[in-house]
Amino acid sequence: MAKDAQAPDGVPDQVREMAREGKRLNRSFGWLAALGALLVIGGVVGLIYTAAATLTSMLLFGWLLLIGGVVGLLQAIQSRGTSYFWLAVVVAALNIAAGVVVIRHPEGTAEALTMFAALLFLTGGVFRLVGSVVVRGPQFGWTLLQGAFGLLLGLLVLFDWPDSSRYVLGVFFSLALLFDGLGLIAIGVGGRRIVGMVAPTPQPDRPPEPSESGPDQSNN
Repeated sequence: MAKDAQAPDGVPDQVREMAREGKRLNRSFGWLAALGALLVIGGVVGLIYTAAATLTSMLLFGWLLLIGGVVGLLQAIQSRGTSYFWLAVVVAALNIAAGVVVIRHPEGTAEALTMFAALLFLTGGVFRLVGSVVVRGPQFGWTLLQGAFGLLLGLLVLFDWPDSSRYVLGVFFSLALLFDGLGLIAIGVGGRRIVGMVAPTPQPDRPPEPSESGPDQSNN
């Protein structure tokens, strides 16, 4: 009778398993928030030391190109005999060559990329300005503001070039780290809250209550 009064078989084990899974998810979200905090710290440090952030971003970019080129070359060798073999070899060789150039000349690469970014800002700003004036859609004011901001930013970077190459890319790289870190922190903290609301808390097993029929029978 005491066994029949307890919960059905397997329910306590399922609760404990869900609680353990909740702890694992809490731990995972905690690591995600910790990684976000590290990215935020890196972004703040990069905004303070923009020249070092620019050099670091260029070196990372060069190593990514080099590693991607080596991986692409290995994949091309494995796929030899196919119709795209030589194209894969050429693309991998270009990535390797570009990675070596960026690693050996990070400052020159930063100057070239800064000039490219300034031209992108200029052309994007001009197209937004012209498009907002010609079309005059519902987002006219916002598009006009975006175009003016892009044009102004491109002119500022271009007029200060090549000195602007020491801090422009570093600022962009640091801001990317900062916002990515804030996003990871938000995901980690929000995930822990959701898991805390959903995951059950296992209760300690209570000993079965003694049956009343036992003492009555002994008294009789």
